[in-house]
Amino acid sequence: MEKTATSLRLPQDVKAFIEAQAERNGSSQNSEIVRCIRNRMDETKTATSEPASSN
Repeated sequence: MEKTATSLRLPQDVKAFIEAQAERNGSSQNSEIVRCIRNRMDETKTATSEPASSN
């Protein structure tokens, strides 16, 4: 998997959340950011793959 670097500007509360999650999970802040984005990607994929309701 090819990786690329990027810099982010985060609100202080988001940065604090990422730091706390990384410490809690014994992982890096980068891993926590990737995990959050992948979760959102999965949610989006699931939402767009659901059949339309017939209301």
